[in-house]
Amino acid sequence: MARSRANLALLWDSTAVEPLVASRHWVLTAMQRHGPALITMLWRLLGNEQDVCDVYQETFLRLASRSDKTPPNRLKAFVFRSASNTAVSLLRRRTTHERACRRVAQHVESTDGRRPSVDLHVGELREALRNGIARLPERLQLVLVLKDIAEMSYPRVAKLLNLSVASVRVYRYRALRLLSRWMARQDES
Repeated sequence: MARSRANLALLWDSTAVEPLVASRHWVLTAMQRHGPALITMLWRLLGNEQDVCDVYQETFLRLASRSDKTPPNRLKAFVFRSASNTAVSLLRRRTTHERACRRVAQHVESTDGRRPSVDLHVGELREALRNGIARLPERLQLVLVLKDIAEMSYPRVAKLLNLSVASVRVYRYRALRLLSRWMARQDES
C-alpha cells in the first residue's frame, strides 16, 4: 500500500503539467481525488508497476481527451470503469500472447519427447485468476474488481455502478461461481 502511494507521488511529480485551460482543470482534480484509490485497485488487478503506470496514464489521457471538454456526469465511475476496461484489455492481450508462447513451447516439447509440467505455481495461479477475471462479462467483472480487488464495500460498489446492493451481491456470486468452474476445469486438464 505504501508502495502504491509512492508510485502516485512519482506519477504526479513526473508529469509535465502545462498550464491548463480552466475547462480542463477538472482532470487534475479528478487525478488528485481518485488517483490513490485507482492506483491501489490497478496494483491489485495487474500486479506490475509498469502496467499500473500505463493504465493510470491511459485512463487520465482518455479523460482529458474527451471531445466535449466537460467532466462526465459520474466522474468517479467513468475513471474506475475506464481504468478497469483498459486493464482488462491489457490482460487479454497478454493472455493471447502467453497462449501463443505456450503453444510454441508445447510444440517444441512434444517434438523433443518431453511432457510439459502440469503443476501450477503461485505465479501461474495468479495469472490464471487474472485471465479468468478478464474473461468475465463486463458487469460481473466490474463488480468483482471493485468489491474484491479494490476492497470497496457493497453499498459503495452499488452506488458507483448505479445498482442495488442485492444486485451487486448476486453479480459477485455469479462471478465467483464462474471463476471457480473455470479454475476447476483448468486444474483437471
